[in-house]
Amino acid sequence: MAREIGALHGPLTPSDREALAGILTYGRVAAGETIVADGQVCRHMVYVRQGLLRQYYYKNGIDVTEHFTTEGQIAYCIESVFSGRPSQLVMEALEPCELIFIHYAGLVALGRTHHGLAEWRRQFFEGNLILHQRKADSWRFESADERYARFLREFPTVASRAEVQHIASYLLINPATLSRVRSRHRRNPKP
Repeated sequence: MAREIGALHGPLTPSDREALAGILTYGRVAAGETIVADGQVCRHMVYVRQGLLRQYYYKNGIDVTEHFTTEGQIAYCIESVFSGRPSQLVMEALEPCELIFIHYAGLVALGRTHHGLAEWRRQFFEGNLILHQRKADSWRFESADERYARFLREFPTVASRAEVQHIASYLLINPATLSRVRSRHRRNPKP
């Protein structure tokens, strides 16, 4: 498990992998199961070995999809995992999932003595910050058609695995608009 996670941002030494393995927990969850609830503190980064996760929040009583996480990716509630405060994000399994939980405080502690793990964590979060900035820029500057094309590039399998209303809320459009965008995209797909 540690080798699989460590490979995400460069190889770890055998000592780093052994230390990392000590803070990992393996789990399976059913479709529809909540991994982090609204108001719960997120203490783990969640690596998806198999399945699909969705993170969402409530706005005016409606759930809005913040992010999808698929195989080989890591989900976490940013503010909660860093600060230890309760999360406003909910993390749920959209499919049966095989997950590896990385205890965040343990990862920070290991980084003090295992520089490879500290570097891995730095590279992971830098890459993740860039992805979040690109997503924010997409929402601000791109049309619905451009956001959908980006979604297909970034999450190629999610379009056929997630519910339409979850994809629409992620793209900040309503399901009817998504239907029109998908129809245009099928008629004239862009790379």
